[in-house]
Amino acid sequence: MTKEIIINSSTTQTRVAITEDGNLVDFFVDYPENRRMVGDIYLGKVARVLPGIKAAFIDIGMKHDAFLHFSDIGARTQQFQDMLGDDDSDVEEDDEEESQDKENHSNRHEKENTAEIHEAPSVPKLHKGQDILIQITKEPVNNKGVRVTSSVSLAGRFCVLLPFDNKVGVSKKISDFRERKRLRHIARSILPQRFGLIIRTVARNQPEEALRDDLRNLLKTWEQIQATVKTEEPPSLIYQDLNTTSSVIRDLFTQDVSKVFIDSKKLYKQIKNYVQLVQPSLVDKIESFKSSNSIFDAFKIEEQIKTLMGRKVPLPSGGYLIIEHTEAMVVIDVNSGRYAKSKEQELNSLKTDLEAAREVARQLRLRDIGGIIVIDFIDLEDEKNRKKIYDELRKEFRRDRAKVSVLPMSDFGLVQITRQRIRQNIMQAMKEVCPYCLGTGLLTKHSHVVYDLEEWIKKFKTHSKEKSLIIKCHPTFASKLKVGKLKMFFKFRFKYGVRLTIEEDEKIPIGQVKFFSKKTQKELTEEIGNS
Repeated sequence: MTKEIIINSSTTQTRVAITEDGNLVDFFVDYPENRRMVGDIYLGKVARVLPGIKAAFIDIGMKHDAFLHFSDIGARTQQFQDMLGDDDSDVEEDDEEESQDKENHSNRHEKENTAEIHEAPSVPKLHKGQDILIQITKEPVNNKGVRVTSSVSLAGRFCVLLPFDNKVGVSKKISDFRERKRLRHIARSILPQRFGLIIRTVARNQPEEALRDDLRNLLKTWEQIQATVKTEEPPSLIYQDLNTTSSVIRDLFTQDVSKVFIDSKKLYKQIKNYVQLVQPSLVDKIESFKSSNSIFDAFKIEEQIKTLMGRKVPLPSGGYLIIEHTEAMVVIDVNSGRYAKSKEQELNSLKTDLEAAREVARQLRLRDIGGIIVIDFIDLEDEKNRKKIYDELRKEFRRDRAKVSVLPMSDFGLVQITRQRIRQNIMQAMKEVCPYCLGTGLLTKHSHVVYDLEEWIKKFKTHSKEKSLIIKCHPTFASKLKVGKLKMFFKFRFKYGVRLTIEEDEKIPIGQVKFFSKKTQKELTEEIGNS
């Protein structure tokens, strides 16, 4: 299998595509105005503590306060408070710390599944106004603020540094016992006191000096963070993690990647210099793409992105997926797309459902869809065939770096999935809500808008003695009101004795109308409508 990373950079955004044998399997977009925040460290101030929901809200200077669940308050919080000079928190020391939790907060899109230790830390006594050092683990989604942890960690190329922790973990993806033992021995030999370390998958077969250099850089970063904390007042940004493009190179540019193609000279030099520093053996795999054609067109990625953005996704045998986003979950419908004879129905349905299972796993990764996902597969009568779909899904999701849980297919052919949500999905990041339909995909029919308009005029006639109104609406709707020999607004004038003047305004959604007094120019829409 040929695995490649293709990077397209422009003045407004940088796009990173990861392909396997030419097929798009991962896609990331870096926006200057929508910077990646996972991994950033803030000095915040406790705004509210809500024991009822076992959470606190932290003011870090954003529109919405950050959400800190009690389960994300690590057992080393007291040491962080001591660093801030705050002795108000009360945390019991616990040597048994779960390194898996630490890594999930700092894996930067890589599920490392580390070791082996469990803990049940006491909840610190947080109080309003208390200073606290936190790290972002999930970006804001819709009207929700960021999710944070007080268990701060720093991710490097080969390892993750855990301040105030003395445990060592090794990625479970490194399965060789001798290699795990070697890496654990190296970690313990190079690690200073009062620090913990997680060895990442990419560290497999790396020399001790590479890990030592990586750790040295992380320790320097931590020293800078400690110094910054002492000079800043909350809320303030203390440490900014790598942007999306750099983090992809750090976390996903491994030995199994054949080539990295970059169409920006500046970005090419930056990435080459970074890789030369952290892993020189991979430098020769980085190439500058020089062509008058777009790099994404040359690698046939652009056409795959169009499918990625679509509501309908085709399957190889003629079936297709319909992907719908709702407020609470994402719903995926599997359709056969063509008629099959009854005796072949089960076989054809199984074939389509298996294709759908593979494509669903791919689409969730590509679109970075998190939360609850419900899939409506084509009905299967045979229980063995239902289990085949479940097993296929589980097999495909093993390649996913996010945490995924899959429930067996129900009697109704439904499969429920939960997938770890770290940031906005691709659709939320790349698309804006339509100003006309407001995200529904539907516009109010002309006849219904006219009905509402007439009902409003009836109320106006009852509550006001004015005889002239200005109606502001979108040009599309205005043109419909003017159609016909006897225009609609003339009909209303004769019927209700009110002179109407129509003004076009492209800023007003197609299905909406605003009313103004011609005499005072005051808007009356809500005043009369709610009377």
